[in-house]
Amino acid sequence: MPDLPTPKDATETALFSEGWDAVLSYADLCTSGSLTAHHLATEAFTLGMREVRAAARTHVRGAGRRTARLPTIPALLTAVRDTAAGWEADGQGHRLDPDLRLWLNSAQAARFSGPPLERPIALRALRDMQEADASLLWLAEVEALPLPAVARRLGLDPATVADELGQVRTLFRDRCHRAHLDTPMDARCRSYARLLDAVTRSPAADAPDDLSRHLATCVRCAEAAACLRPHGGGLPAALAGGVVGWGGLAYLERRRRAAEVRLGAGRPGGPDPAGGDPREGTGRSRVLRGGLLAAAVLLSALALGVSMMPFGGSGDDTAAASDDRQPVADPSVSRPTTRPASPPPAPAATPSAPRTTAGSHRTEPDPEPQGASSATYRPGPGPRTSAPDVTCRVAYQLVNQWPDGFQATVTVTTDNALTDWRVAWSFRDGQQVGQMWDATARQDGSRVTATAADYNRTVAAHGSLSFGFIGSRQDANRSPHGFTLNGAACASG
Repeated sequence: MPDLPTPKDATETALFSEGWDAVLSYADLCTSGSLTAHHLATEAFTLGMREVRAAARTHVRGAGRRTARLPTIPALLTAVRDTAAGWEADGQGHRLDPDLRLWLNSAQAARFSGPPLERPIALRALRDMQEADASLLWLAEVEALPLPAVARRLGLDPATVADELGQVRTLFRDRCHRAHLDTPMDARCRSYARLLDAVTRSPAADAPDDLSRHLATCVRCAEAAACLRPHGGGLPAALAGGVVGWGGLAYLERRRRAAEVRLGAGRPGGPDPAGGDPREGTGRSRVLRGGLLAAAVLLSALALGVSMMPFGGSGDDTAAASDDRQPVADPSVSRPTTRPASPPPAPAATPSAPRTTAGSHRTEPDPEPQGASSATYRPGPGPRTSAPDVTCRVAYQLVNQWPDGFQATVTVTTDNALTDWRVAWSFRDGQQVGQMWDATARQDGSRVTATAADYNRTVAAHGSLSFGFIGSRQDANRSPHGFTLNGAACASG
């Protein structure tokens, strides 16, 4: 593995701690192997540090409006993309992902370095905002950090950060609207600009048929529509795609998984992101902060490893024959087989005796067939009074919420081994699921069904599955109820 970039002072150390794992995550998407990813990330990070410091030196306090520039993490990701473009131009394109090479030689890539008014609207709008506002928007929407963590990082008041984020979303929309009107458009696109602005201002407004047909065929106007609609869960994708460019949605997915690893979001019993460190300000806390660099390297390795799971992190450069973009189950792990149950003769009203797992003092109920909603019934004298065994438990966590939306994760622990799964629940307050990761969502009224993705269908006995989503809401946002796993009821808590 190549050497990591060496920070020269406290400013660069903080920059490394904030952005290295993001840079490495995107670099892995852009390359064909993990070793190459480290080379690209190191070169890009060095370039990004120089550009960030140079941009900071050009702004003189009190000299009026600052020079338009991106916040730290988007600037570092731009350095990754620019470094990859340099590799392609210098004859090193074989080290890059083939799809990225195609993109780098397309008109889409040219937009990011072409005339300013031709660049993506989200990119121009984010650069046009004050850096503190742009950082708040990026960390909350793309990096998927819980709002208390964002507040601590930016020095904001945790009690008011949600309101500030709502205001920043509105500000971003206004900047996007202005950028859209400044974009060179043909007469047809220009005729729809005012209607597009009006339709995207209201969450309940439906686009007229002629506008819908236009958006289906005009990439620029569809891009503008995504940026102009800050509600409904599409803003993170609009930001990532408009600023990062190639691989924006894949990067967005990885950052959500990385945030769960770093901050414990979505894990039962994980640390409370809003709780803070009770030892903050003590000597031990100062020692921990003094080890920023080492902690950043450790966190980046852990977060990147887990966040790569949906896409299969890259292998070594020499492993060209293997498909390192798709996770596979370990063939050495044998799956438990289900033996036909032979219950002892007993009255139906008598519950089955608990069994003890081998090598453990823990008792478990007898397993029931996967997907069954009730235990097998043996005829006997008297009515059946025992309830079906509960073989799954659900933890629903509200990660954060804002006036018209929220982010949540669902973790299900199952006693039985699964080769496929679907989790269903009912909302109480008319919430609607927007974007979901690690599962595919389908909603019918208040009932939502999340179906396993291709890469996480298999779950070991006593293992857990987890997925997250962004949803929209009107007023109340109570936790859902009626959770089931493959049709069988699950316990909540």
